[in-house]
Amino acid sequence: MISTTSSSGAGSVPLTSSLLAISDRASLRISMADWLSALGKAGIGAVQIREKDLDDRDLYDLARLARTLLPPTTRLLVNGRLDVALAAGADGVHLPADGVPVGALRERFGEGVLIGRSTHTVEEVERARDEGADYVTFGPVFATPGKGAPVGLEGLARAAAAGVPVFALGGVTLERLGSLAGVGVAGVAAIRLFQSIQDLMEVARTAHEAFGRA
Repeated sequence: MISTTSSSGAGSVPLTSSLLAISDRASLRISMADWLSALGKAGIGAVQIREKDLDDRDLYDLARLARTLLPPTTRLLVNGRLDVALAAGADGVHLPADGVPVGALRERFGEGVLIGRSTHTVEEVERARDEGADYVTFGPVFATPGKGAPVGLEGLARAAAAGVPVFALGGVTLERLGSLAGVGVAGVAAIRLFQSIQDLMEVARTAHEAFGRA
């Protein structure tokens, strides 16, 4: 099993799941409540609420709903807003590549929160590691509309060797989970992979086979 604890020592909260489901309610064909419930029933280990158009209260309400519907063992993150995340009972925050330094959040909120960051280059991965991020997403690994040139498995392997848990992002499909696990990443993060609730059990099963956990 791949360790998902940051080797830098600055971060203290491990993300032990191999699957990070990212929300996009605009593209769902079901309600957010039904989607969240389905994720929990399938055993998806981590969920990121990423709804940039919501105001503070609506974002809090959605995060609170997620915390209520997901199992206590599911790690819940809110995109960009650690204050909202903690108020809603979430586990932490996912920061954009150009977001506030991890150290600034650690100083204010302490070591017991989960902090991740989006990255697109190995240099950004290394900087996030040095700041004490608990994990990073890295990509796009495969071609994804509107997301720039893909880094490919070779680029992903370089990122995975940086010493911080890396979650592959961009063009992730069920059929690619095995090859992604083979380059040493901690797991995968995706939107579309988790959109069909009929496929969630199969996604979890395949991830468990590839990574040793879902």
